[in-house]
Amino acid sequence: MVVWQYPKSNLSQMSSTLVTRLAPSIRRAIPTYARSSQRLVLPNLIRLYASKSYPSHTVIDMPALSPTMTQGNVGKWQKAVGDSISPGEILVEIETDKAQMDYEFQDDGYLAKILIDEGAKDVPVGKPIGVYVANKEDVPAFADFTVEEGATPTAIPASEPASAAPSSPAAPAAPAAPKQETPEPPAADRILASPIARMIALEQGIPLKNIKGSGPGGRIIKKDVENYKPPVETKAPAATASPAAPVAASYEDIPITSMRKTIGSRLTASFNTSPHYFVTSTLRVSKLLKLREALNSTSDGKYKLSVNDLLIKAMALASLQVPTANSAWLEAEGVIRQYNTVDVSVAVATPTGLITPIVKNAHARGLVAISSEIKDLGKRAKEGKLKPEEYVGGTVTISNLGMNSAVTSFTSIINPPQSTILAVGTVERRAAEDVDGGIIFEDVMNVTASFDHRVVDGAVGGEWIKAFKKIVENPLEMLL
Repeated sequence: MVVWQYPKSNLSQMSSTLVTRLAPSIRRAIPTYARSSQRLVLPNLIRLYASKSYPSHTVIDMPALSPTMTQGNVGKWQKAVGDSISPGEILVEIETDKAQMDYEFQDDGYLAKILIDEGAKDVPVGKPIGVYVANKEDVPAFADFTVEEGATPTAIPASEPASAAPSSPAAPAAPAAPKQETPEPPAADRILASPIARMIALEQGIPLKNIKGSGPGGRIIKKDVENYKPPVETKAPAATASPAAPVAASYEDIPITSMRKTIGSRLTASFNTSPHYFVTSTLRVSKLLKLREALNSTSDGKYKLSVNDLLIKAMALASLQVPTANSAWLEAEGVIRQYNTVDVSVAVATPTGLITPIVKNAHARGLVAISSEIKDLGKRAKEGKLKPEEYVGGTVTISNLGMNSAVTSFTSIINPPQSTILAVGTVERRAAEDVDGGIIFEDVMNVTASFDHRVVDGAVGGEWIKAFKKIVENPLEMLL
């Protein structure tokens, strides 16, 4: 929600830059509210204020980093008060119930105030977490800033008639049609879009260059992507009485990148040549979640474990117990290579496609080391800065869609020449029977392992999923 509070007498003194950025929204909103209020309430992801007490500034809200995110935990702030912020830089780590994600900022300025400190839990999406300004000299003015001091939004009753506003003695003549203004275009070849807008566009295959942003400065926001409709080509009716030709389907040709071509060829080869079979299990994860919470509460900010960190460790230990699953089919060499160490490939979605950075020797590493490496690998994967040795190889793979609450279970395609990949769904709350025959509510998770039948027989795949289930449901084993 964007709240812009302005005294009518000072409207002409406002920053020309701010007026230019908000002009389209102001022109739409003024006819409705100008006669009954001096405050405009405009929908957006970030709230902008112009008040008497503080210089011009922008309040940063808790972002929605996935389509289903409603709240999140504030992790480490990557910027301190007074630091400059540039588009694409990491501002703060945001933790959902399943993953630690980096919030990339999309504007230039300086961080003036941190409103929500590191470690804050269950912060609703849309709640202010910080403030940034355009000029560094304005930063000291926000030392004692609070959202309430900057501006306090008030609702305008829907039933209040426009005629209830006091009428002026002499109504001014209707102004001439205003000159059409266009937002300042962004830098060449750079599309301004919020992280959640980019994620939705990536998942749905929507080209951002075809979307007109309604956010500040033409920035593309979530609702712009959700409301996008592909253009429909129509043909003028034929002048003659002959039947009209059928209308061709509307489409856009997207060039196949080298990365997408590699992904397509490898996965097609895997699915066509590897005889997949799937084993699904429902795991009770209440103890796992409590262990994670207990470890994080005593970390003193030194680390923050995610559920995925614990699952990677559990997968590595299960693969040691059932080593057949930790093998590769090497037909050209005439061998099945069984590995003595477990290198877990972790599927990471990037703007250019799926990539699997590797946590090496995961079976022998502690949870903190795994967590730290995953954050570093994931960050550099999205930036396209991984070295080949960091994503080529691996002995088993994990793919986690648990951060999307709509995904209860799914299956994954094996990452060749590996023989095992684990697909992880979201955590659900279900009723279950306790040891005394009563009913209790448990946190449960569905997982599905895909195995290459050339290497892992069905009974062996069942033993692997059994070992994995035992470790997850008794998570203290992974600390031994």
